[in-house]
Amino acid sequence: MVSNQIISQIENSSLQEALVLVANLFPGQTYFSTSLGQEDQLLTHAIYKAKCDIKTFTLDTGRLFYETYDLLAKTNFRYGQLVKVCFPNADDVEQYVNQKGINAFYESVENRKECCHIRKVKPLNIALKNAKVWITGLRAEQSANRHTMKMFEWDGERNLFKFNPLIHWSLDEVIVYLKEFDVPYNPLHDKGFVSIGCACCTRAVEPGEDPRAGRWWWEDANKKECGLHVHENKISQN
Repeated sequence: MVSNQIISQIENSSLQEALVLVANLFPGQTYFSTSLGQEDQLLTHAIYKAKCDIKTFTLDTGRLFYETYDLLAKTNFRYGQLVKVCFPNADDVEQYVNQKGINAFYESVENRKECCHIRKVKPLNIALKNAKVWITGLRAEQSANRHTMKMFEWDGERNLFKFNPLIHWSLDEVIVYLKEFDVPYNPLHDKGFVSIGCACCTRAVEPGEDPRAGRWWWEDANKKECGLHVHENKISQN
């Protein structure tokens, strides 16, 4: 249980202080999942700088951009740490591809969500099996369904706390931080890719477009989630 007082302390601390506080509350059970996006690169830098006990991992769907893999290598070299890489179950991927086709996700929302579930959701749930806190790089302005998210909330589906330290940050603040600390980031961001996922499901966005417009661009805007953050509007457990 985490009291309202502790939650308030977390929410009113600096980024680095909040990370240390959360890690100390749940030693060995605080996990950070990075997609290697701008927000997650910021958090990776802050976590390694704080030298706190937070386990960092990423999901390799098997269909990421070359630039994403290159950034992972550069990040490992820069910080002298190895980000753990988690993979989907090979049998699940093989069955999906052989039954539905290599690019079946273009054919329906159901197919796309199934692909995301196999390549992202299932590996994430396995990676978080022993976690009590899951740290994310989500920001409220990224999409409409994230506007009501709390910085520290209870995820009843996964039976853990979800800590979103950047929830109130703007994209401009993220970019300023990256520049100030010379944090490595994906060069695709400079080419109009705001949110970067699998290469087959991500395109650059035009000026004025919604930041999430480049993800699953062939789908209705209200359906653009992969399933990792479908339980976002949870009330904190006190």
